[in-house]
Amino acid sequence: MAAEGKKKKSIEENFSELDSILEDMDREDCPLEKSFELYERGIKLVKELNDSIEKVEEKLKIIGEEAPDTEE
Repeated sequence: MAAEGKKKKSIEENFSELDSILEDMDREDCPLEKSFELYERGIKLVKELNDSIEKVEEKLKIIGEEAPDTEE
């Protein structure tokens, strides 16, 4: 991706794009071919979001393990 010169989108930006795709697909005047294109893009976004969320969860897990135990 970096070789293509594309900046990686944030999780919020990907969710926003996914929301837009869902709105477009929900329109009654959306042609079937366009729906398939939107579906493919949506699936790619879901996979990217899943990867991003897993990375964040791993970071949080590490932070949680490194945090000092403050219970007395």
